[in-house]
Amino acid sequence: MSTQTDVNTLLQGTAAAIAADPSIAAVNVTADCALIGVHEVDVQLNDQVVKSDQPPVLGGTGLGPNPVQIALAALGACQAQTYRFWSEKLGIRIDDVTVDIQGALDIQGIFGLRDGVRPGFSDVRVTVGLSGPEPRERYEDLKRAVDAHCPVLDVFTNPVTVTTALSVR
Repeated sequence: MSTQTDVNTLLQGTAAAIAADPSIAAVNVTADCALIGVHEVDVQLNDQVVKSDQPPVLGGTGLGPNPVQIALAALGACQAQTYRFWSEKLGIRIDDVTVDIQGALDIQGIFGLRDGVRPGFSDVRVTVGLSGPEPRERYEDLKRAVDAHCPVLDVFTNPVTVTTALSVR
């Protein structure tokens, strides 16, 4: 795909195929993770590997972002892509999109040092910067569409059924 027009044509074709046969919309997404060092993990995503690690202060070697940074990166990337998709769908021109994310985390929860402190984020703040020629109201419309349709934002803001299992080999 070399142009935005090519991408839009592809997305329209995908949307039309799903509308014609909704059974093809249900997909499974996988991530296969292998601990290969003290904290170093190779995450296989299709034909690509993403490395995760912890910083030295937490016993890692800093060879990659830690898992909570990857979670924030996933949210930011999904926001940016969803802004692009919905801007095209709604005919709202955007010249630039930036997404800055901050997550508040109390490490006491990870180490079990204090009861009642959760090990995950207590607060996540997403700031999206847009530039373009549209009036602010149009960008507010775009934000509402993105907030309603961004899959990773949905994971962060709604309960998801997670089942864990142990396989001892």
